[in-house]
Amino acid sequence: MKKKSVRRFAAALTAAVIGAGAVCMFAACTSDHPEITITYSFNGNDYEVEYVLSRENAPETVQHFIELADAKFYDGTVIHNYDSNFLYGGGYTIEDGVLTEKDYFSFVKEYEKEHDAFTQTVFKTDGTTPLYTVVGEFPKAGRGPERSTLFHSQGSLAMYYNDYKNFTYDVNVERADGGKGNDGEKMDKKSYLYNSTTSLFYTFLGVSNDERNELYAVIGQTKDYEGQLVPLIDAINTYSEGLGEDKSFTTPYEEFPQKPLYLFSLVQKGDDDFEALRLNAVEAEDFNTPLDMPIYVTSVKVNKY
Repeated sequence: MKKKSVRRFAAALTAAVIGAGAVCMFAACTSDHPEITITYSFNGNDYEVEYVLSRENAPETVQHFIELADAKFYDGTVIHNYDSNFLYGGGYTIEDGVLTEKDYFSFVKEYEKEHDAFTQTVFKTDGTTPLYTVVGEFPKAGRGPERSTLFHSQGSLAMYYNDYKNFTYDVNVERADGGKGNDGEKMDKKSYLYNSTTSLFYTFLGVSNDERNELYAVIGQTKDYEGQLVPLIDAINTYSEGLGEDKSFTTPYEEFPQKPLYLFSLVQKGDDDFEALRLNAVEAEDFNTPLDMPIYVTSVKVNKY
């Protein structure tokens, strides 16, 4: 396969054995409902939480998540933002007590070079240069499923993107129908904002959220919320309550500093260095990070493709 090919069937064709399991070599190996286990570690205890994913709801996003899991990208990362409704993870580690962003782009480019194992669906407007992000498979991006099979409910798993309003550049996004319904055009021109998902995900702990159903791709659901995820949440709550009223379980953490002048200069020059734009985005993002007692994502294992 050529690096700049418009379509990659990575999970269907790759033969690399990664970790304890092997990636399926043929498309027939994949199912509509893959299954994964995320092992969280907190306060010396492990919590294995099984999720059932849905290719029907978000096929490209599910594929991307599985490829990252097989590449062990998530192993050793942390929940970088926590509150009663969300466990946000997928892109950060804690190094010497400091929250540190994992270099997603360097990781996937190097892994692709070695294994040719990342599906590409978002490109620069030349139609051939991949941006290593995922097409937005949700209504706000104009590419949600015809009939959604998953919504935000307790234990749902979703991918998200950094909602920087300055990501106004156009990109080419591969059409789901391959161009059959669009005079043979295989690409649509879309905004980078809603097609900029990298590795970040969250588990939703609330009851429902209609607004987020429009804005983010829900890719899975816990198999046993009460039996597997609730024990972790109870352990977190018990630890947090034990700290007393004077000490918070989480630490406010502003990860992305504001650099408006630099970003403005990029926009004025028409620079299409999307990674530079991400690193120098104007809007700061506030996290509530468990630093003293981190919630680790020990591993993400694919049990069924």
